[in-house]
Amino acid sequence: MNTARRRVAAALVVGASLVAGTPVVAHADASPKPAQPAPALYGTKDPAFDGVYRQSMAFLAQQAAGVEPAEEAVGWLLAQQCDNGAFPSYRADTSAPCAADLPLDSNATALALQALRGVDSHEDRTAKAMESAKGWLRGSQNKDGGWGYNPGFPSDANSTALAVGALAATGEQPGEVKSADGKTPYDALLTFAIPCSAKDGPGAFVSQPGEKGELKPNEYATAGAVLGGLGKHLLSKGVKPYQEPSCEDADKPAVERAARNGAAHLVSALGTRGHLLLPPMAGSEAPADQPDIGGTADAVVALSAAGHGDKAAGAVAFLEKQGPAWAEDGGPAAYAKLVLAARASGADPRDFGGTDLVQALNATGPKPASTPEQRAAAKAESGKKAQEDENAGVGFWLTIGSFLLAGIGIGFLLSGRGRGKKK
Repeated sequence: MNTARRRVAAALVVGASLVAGTPVVAHADASPKPAQPAPALYGTKDPAFDGVYRQSMAFLAQQAAGVEPAEEAVGWLLAQQCDNGAFPSYRADTSAPCAADLPLDSNATALALQALRGVDSHEDRTAKAMESAKGWLRGSQNKDGGWGYNPGFPSDANSTALAVGALAATGEQPGEVKSADGKTPYDALLTFAIPCSAKDGPGAFVSQPGEKGELKPNEYATAGAVLGGLGKHLLSKGVKPYQEPSCEDADKPAVERAARNGAAHLVSALGTRGHLLLPPMAGSEAPADQPDIGGTADAVVALSAAGHGDKAAGAVAFLEKQGPAWAEDGGPAAYAKLVLAARASGADPRDFGGTDLVQALNATGPKPASTPEQRAAAKAESGKKAQEDENAGVGFWLTIGSFLLAGIGIGFLLSGRGRGKKK
């Protein structure tokens, strides 16, 4: 395995550990020291494989809560972008152009694109960065219409769904984004869908088909594909009125039907437990029935966006109980997942199982440029100052008026005396 592939493999391990809530130490290369987080970066753990990911997730969650990130935090994310518009997972030295052998990350690029959409600082740089990122995503689209983790890699459901969400969030029509072979991202997503008639995982999605074309259900991929198939993104709100989930094989495959089948599968997978289960990682023996906290949060967002928020109520209750402790260990991206799940389901991220998720997330990075509380206080102070100025103005003119009235009275008095003397 070459250096680039080792880095990618390590990044996938770190991403999987966040979804699962299981701490995993990944080493792509024998580095003497782990990368040191910058003051403008969220989280204190080694950012080598997830720096852009967790910064972008933090921004998205802050947007959901009305928080404006610090200018230096936005500047850090912008500096990670390469000249061609792509983002790597992380690069420590941003003083020089991206190295030719630096692996570019479609997931990081899609998340950064969506995250930058909602920030206010660095306005001109941000606009240019977004256009450049969209251009790179279009240019790195595979012939089947999807995206792989790195350009040139086979398409997978998760990467394709993230790209769809980023494009949809920034005003694009994903169904009109076509590859060199005329395929759209929705065409690619359909290739990952398992029929409802299948015995194993009916309605689910796979991350990628196996070497022999076998379709192994993957709840993490399913949650992403439900959002992507509906043309929605991570900041999508819950849909009402609620509707009953169903799994139906259409005569002619359609991506929305496949997405709704995926939602039905998630409802079944959550079951009476109220959470997804963590599949054993390759080469390990995970305990039976270990909960997948990150995947459950993703499922809540997907089900809420599909109009099945009532079926996610048990999962929300589970996350309120188990999520805060998991996020405390997982860091900013874990807190962000919980914030997005709370927002989508209509729960309060500022009182989620007794934890203020937004405050906890903010504490993992630089002080935000503003929060709703700060803006409300500033508005109240501004209104108070305006009222005081108005009252002061009224008092001033009342004083002037009293002097004028007194002057008029004296004038009349003197005038009357003068007329009396003339008589």
